[in-house]
Amino acid sequence: MPEGRRRRFTEKQDRQAKHVAASMRKRGKSATAAKRIGYATVNKRKKQSK
Repeated sequence: MPEGRRRRFTEKQDRQAKHVAASMRKRGKSATAAKRIGYATVNKRKKQSK
């Protein structure tokens, strides 16, 4: 039986990363840098919650 694909981030974490990325874009960061910062922030929060 196929086991489904495991996601790296939950839907909530994806939303949080996109929100942080949007804030970084407003501050003048490039789209690539904003996305990287957004997911780095989510990773940091994920590590702290363990």
